[in-house]
Amino acid sequence: MIGLIGGTGLGEALMGENRGQEHDIETPFGKPSGPVRVVEWNGIELAMISRHGDGHTLNPSVVPYRANIYALKTLGVTHVIASGAVGSLRNHIRPRDLVVVDQVIDKTHRRASSFFDANLAVHIEFAEPYCAQLRGLLNSLSSGIDAKLHERGTYVCMEGPAFSTRAESNMHREWGADLIGMTTLPEAKLAREAEMCYVAIALVTDYDCWRSSETEKSRQALLNEIIDNLKDATLHGIALMRAAIDAIAEKPLEPCRCQTALDLAVWSNRDKLTEPLRQHYGPLLARYLSKS
Repeated sequence: MIGLIGGTGLGEALMGENRGQEHDIETPFGKPSGPVRVVEWNGIELAMISRHGDGHTLNPSVVPYRANIYALKTLGVTHVIASGAVGSLRNHIRPRDLVVVDQVIDKTHRRASSFFDANLAVHIEFAEPYCAQLRGLLNSLSSGIDAKLHERGTYVCMEGPAFSTRAESNMHREWGADLIGMTTLPEAKLAREAEMCYVAIALVTDYDCWRSSETEKSRQALLNEIIDNLKDATLHGIALMRAAIDAIAEKPLEPCRCQTALDLAVWSNRDKLTEPLRQHYGPLLARYLSKS
């Protein structure tokens, strides 16, 4: 099953009137951002969730990332394709472009970044934070997308909800970052802990504040331009998602290291895993515990 995480209206844009079935899921980590909508497309089940909730009411710092990923795991999701808006830190990455992110720098500090904070020590490998197989698939489909698709990019994930200062923006450039956004973490880390393949499509809306604007447009006009850029990039991102789903339907993906991420990651002794703890973590540990 493929999980799709994006903005409000993702399901309608992808599937139109195919309402599928909505699942209201309770998790040990609270309620997800909203119902998970499951539909079938070309023989593949898709589970879609709006990251920011109905009407975009959840800012990036309060999105229930753990509940969202846990809910997808509960439904049987194995691969996640996520999208989100970003600012560009490089001249060659222009508004309305798409970027298949390959690296990330974590500047968040208010968000729970692991499922395993209750009497269990788990240390996942995260040197390559995005699934190489899914990244390769998306990049192979670039010729069919009517937009510039960058095959890699380093994403700085900041806390927000305020945007960067100019000093921060210039610092991020000196770090070697290409993009600035607020949503790929802890989402990518949690997906790895849940042994899901995860990939992020960055939707470029503007140049971050490092690049001084030479326009005489009003602030409202600039905001309207950014919104238009996001709408355009989102349409291209959805086209890329559709192409990826069709490709997977035609040729299923091979097994991936992402799906065995816990094999060497759990450092706690198995005999310390009490029954209440096993129940708490549920599907997150099911495959790992089946090996005992």
